[in-house]
Amino acid sequence: MNGPDRALDETRSLVVPALRKAVDRLDPQLRKVVAYHLGWVDEHGDPTVEDGGKAVRPTLALAGARAVGADPSAVVAGAVAVELVHNFSLVHDDIMDRDVTRRHRPTVWSIWGEPTAILAGDAMASLAREVVLEDTGTGAPRAALMLERATRTLIHGQVQDMEFEERGTVPLAECEAMSTRKTSSLLAASTVIGALLADADRDLVRPLWSYGIHVGLAFQLIDDVLGIWGDPKVTGKSNHSDLRAKKKSLPMTWALEQGSADADRLRAWLTTGGTTESEIASAVDALDRLRAKDWAEHRAADLVDAAKNDLDGTALVRDAVDELCELADFICARKA
Repeated sequence: MNGPDRALDETRSLVVPALRKAVDRLDPQLRKVVAYHLGWVDEHGDPTVEDGGKAVRPTLALAGARAVGADPSAVVAGAVAVELVHNFSLVHDDIMDRDVTRRHRPTVWSIWGEPTAILAGDAMASLAREVVLEDTGTGAPRAALMLERATRTLIHGQVQDMEFEERGTVPLAECEAMSTRKTSSLLAASTVIGALLADADRDLVRPLWSYGIHVGLAFQLIDDVLGIWGDPKVTGKSNHSDLRAKKKSLPMTWALEQGSADADRLRAWLTTGGTTESEIASAVDALDRLRAKDWAEHRAADLVDAAKNDLDGTALVRDAVDELCELADFICARKA
């Protein structure tokens, strides 16, 4: 087992029991819905083989704590909180995108309906605040305030993402700014929340935050690549989901700025084209001719390098820095 896989497994063993304890606070109906979304039970409430996601955010939280010399077991509340906020956003995102599959199973709203899914997401967001504020350490207020601001920023990014769907064109720089809000804000919050709970000095927190911003944008780029070119058997999501929704993803936005016949074809398809299998295939062909996937992967790799540079030469604990660098590489290389 390589370093990132070992770190992710160690995180699950430490964080999942605390996450389950938090979810147990919910009323029976929402508890079952949230447990289903997290991969712990089926739609009837019967236990399943767990498939609750990659645990990237809580792993970053524990690694960030180690980087400032703190004991990861003392900041589990932060790891639980960022995982809850992440899953709150996923449940709501599935409703807005009309996605019916996540992690190889039907989405929450497609089983229980939109009102229940909205409440399940809200419950997870509320639990996230609870578990941080209940932490008895002196850093809890800083951590809670930071997480609230990151959540608000995430929501701002989601609002912009929806607004982009109504616009004919979106500049790449504006799309990157939206993705930084929607994705990077929570990745950065995840990277620093353990350090904040440990009441670390601001000079140590600052490079961790910058690392998280860069890694978050790389994460979104790879997510966009998988949304267009990913194998649904691996990703657990519908094939070409972003194209069917005509999302202004980062690869698409970049492609539209290339000033070629293929870019013009994509622009026309986004405006008036359909989403039949042949029309989607034609859009993918145009993106392939423009080498949009190559651009996105190279841009993600550059951002990972920037994230590593953020940590270089700092007073952070070296072994933890190495772990964070390995996690950045893992995020850029992932297939799901």
